[in-house]
Amino acid sequence: MKDKMTIKFLGATGTVTGSKYLLETGSKKLMVDCGLFQGLKELRLLNWEQPEYDPATIDAVVLTHGHLDHTGYLARLVKLGFKGRIYGSAPTLNIAEIILKDSAKIQEEEASRANKENYSKHSPAEAFYDLKDVENTINLFTPVTEGGWHVIENDFKVRWQYNGHIIGSTFIEVETNHKRVVFSGDIGRKIDLLLYPPKKPKKATVLLIESTYGGRIHPEEETIIPALERIITETVNRGGSLFIPSFAVERTQLMMLMIWRLLKEKRIPKIPMVMDSPMGANVLDLFHSSRDWHKLKPDECDEMCSHFEVVSNYRVTLAMREDNKSKIVIAGSGMMTGGRILNYMETRSGNDKDTLLFVGYQAEGTRGRKLLEGAKEIKVYGKWLPFKMHIEQIEGLSAHGDQNDLIDWLSEIKEKPDRVFIIHGETEQAEALSRALKDKKGWSSQLPKLNQTITL
Repeated sequence: MKDKMTIKFLGATGTVTGSKYLLETGSKKLMVDCGLFQGLKELRLLNWEQPEYDPATIDAVVLTHGHLDHTGYLARLVKLGFKGRIYGSAPTLNIAEIILKDSAKIQEEEASRANKENYSKHSPAEAFYDLKDVENTINLFTPVTEGGWHVIENDFKVRWQYNGHIIGSTFIEVETNHKRVVFSGDIGRKIDLLLYPPKKPKKATVLLIESTYGGRIHPEEETIIPALERIITETVNRGGSLFIPSFAVERTQLMMLMIWRLLKEKRIPKIPMVMDSPMGANVLDLFHSSRDWHKLKPDECDEMCSHFEVVSNYRVTLAMREDNKSKIVIAGSGMMTGGRILNYMETRSGNDKDTLLFVGYQAEGTRGRKLLEGAKEIKVYGKWLPFKMHIEQIEGLSAHGDQNDLIDWLSEIKEKPDRVFIIHGETEQAEALSRALKDKKGWSSQLPKLNQTITL
């Protein structure tokens, strides 16, 4: 039936990862985002389950932005038979390519290492997808312009609009069957050092809104720089090094900018500053080529980069982690689920002069979350290691808007949506946003369940 429309919630329900939604009309299927589950083992295992839909029958995928929890399942989808086009802003597709290649490489390396050292329960351990699967996926990428309507598969009129958060990030509006369905993606902050304020939707028949910080208010920006200055100075005075696990997209560049400005103002000691992330280096190149999407001036970007040693060679990482001179190292991944930061932890986790600084969200079940909650051991490459580093956390650096930002983002929608679904948040945060929507806007909302199908 032409007028029947359903949406199936395939991820990011009661959790902040695995964003995936299947919008279906009588004749067409559109997937919005296609992310990996991260964090708790029970969530990660969901990635391996046979999906409750046939990937070969999906007509197209549209992406809000490039983060792994919104794009990391794409290569698996293709491996399982998807052959349609994948649409997103040009920077989003560039980031997705960088992240998918990195993800495939890490998975191939971890499978190889697990087989060699025999620490996997699976024999043999296999990569979730490999670089060939990623190449097949990239071949389906189709860039779209921000701000204009695009007709996808004849049934869907789609618009991507600037959303802050990270470079290339958008919210997505889909018009079909006389309804406008708005997918918030991840909503950026009104005030951001790197990015412009998000645009706002003006109409939504059906709204899906993220709630990562649905119950939180971020600290004032004025407290962040002094906190970073104190942490760096105290670490250097102890004779230690500062290690910052950081997301390669946006957060790494933001940390570089703040540290560089502190150095420029002579507020921190002059010590080596390292950005150890091949993916982060690729994203820096993207900042240079996508200047309309961020606030950094070309000369400022160049000067900042000149003060950091950008490491891409793995052998340099291995040498650097043995060097006991004070330094600042920014390395992926942000929640310590993989990446170069684990190479440093392998030799430095027991060093009580060093500091581990968290500057981003730590999902439940991740190494980062466990350390923040007081864990005295860390598991790296199948081995348990003592953890004695100083732990610090700077809140308020998140690329996600807080509750005030989320409510403000909705301020130009004059007519109450027929349906509001709260997604992409742990239950406590989602429920807090639901209460705020009721109190401040008079809107009722639902918290969907995983794999729930709702007729619109």
